Amino acid sequence: MTIYLDAEHEMFRSEYRRYVREEVLPIAAEADEAGEFPLKVLQALGRMGYLCLQLPEQYGGSSADATMLVIAAEEMAYASSGIDASLLVHSVIAVNPILKFGSDEQRERYLPRAASGTAVAAIAMTEPDAGSDVASISTSAQRNVDGFLINGVKMFITNGTIADFVVVAARTGEPGHRGISLFIVDADTPGFKAARRLEKLGWRASDTAELVFDDCAIPASSLIGEENKGFYYLMENLNLERIVMAADCLGLARAAIDQAKGYALERRQFGQPIASFQDIRFMIVDMETRLRAAQLLTYDAAWKLQTGEDCTMEASMARYVAGEMVNRVTADAIQIHGGYGFMMESGVQRFYRDARVMTIGGGTSQIQKEVIARRLGLG
Repeated sequence: MTIYLDAEHEMFRSEYRRYVREEVLPIAAEADEAGEFPLKVLQALGRMGYLCLQLPEQYGGSSADATMLVIAAEEMAYASSGIDASLLVHSVIAVNPILKFGSDEQRERYLPRAASGTAVAAIAMTEPDAGSDVASISTSAQRNVDGFLINGVKMFITNGTIADFVVVAARTGEPGHRGISLFIVDADTPGFKAARRLEKLGWRASDTAELVFDDCAIPASSLIGEENKGFYYLMENLNLERIVMAADCLGLARAAIDQAKGYALERRQFGQPIASFQDIRFMIVDMETRLRAAQLLTYDAAWKLQTGEDCTMEASMARYVAGEMVNRVTADAIQIHGGYGFMMESGVQRFYRDARVMTIGGGTSQIQKEVIARRLGLG
């Protein structure tokens, strides 16, 4: 990866990795078992200045480039992909629409709190009947004398029960993508509630909820940017979202490979380490090769994004390849561990469960292939 990294990137990776390995890795399995996101990690990163890296310094960030965000996601996911998921939603996906399109008042009110870790952010797009097809959302925001009245249900919302504020996509105009707006809703607003926390197969160390808006009254100042422009604001952030989620896959796959390789060198059968058997060696070779390929795609997409190039196809390629890769790698890690890998006391079972969402969340593999196909002029 050296062709994409400068001395500042390398120094940041070293410092961030040290924190993750010393402070997050020891609590990762416990957070997964408890099914709770450890808020202390978010708060600690805020104190260190490592939480919302891409924000300008005036809001508590460091104006970091996309490569820096990839490094952070990759390193955190090595300890816990679930913890990383909540951090990515908070620090990148939720705050970026406010940074890019919010008013000065909104930026001053929300961004410093997000960067310091004193407030948790979420973004609410998905609904029970609207997943990949964001343009079909039905949650409405009707104008009234004082502002807007929001009604509807949001589903699978990361950080939903712990958020202090939520960026909400709601319909303010005509059907389809031209009638969607974005709003900031404080968690203590009457008419808003996290109806229930959702239990998941993987990513159990992240918080996921169903949100309900029942005549939730918000002031007109809660509107982000222009009315009916919300869909375009979301799309503006999509490439970065796909790239950092691909980076999460990289860190998770690296953890699985390291554990599988260590086990293969230690486990003995027929008088020798199982790593000496060609089938096992070649499985690890394939795992490592797939990871390296996904890394190159991911860092290349980040490089193009931060240099201003159109990276829509590259971001989708990275997201697609990394998501498929991590599912294959974590499955092979269990295979190498044999019966032990199938036990809940093993570490690799958590990697396998966390990886499964990576071909689903943030745009399915099928959606990524559709994007790539269109960019190739195939429809």
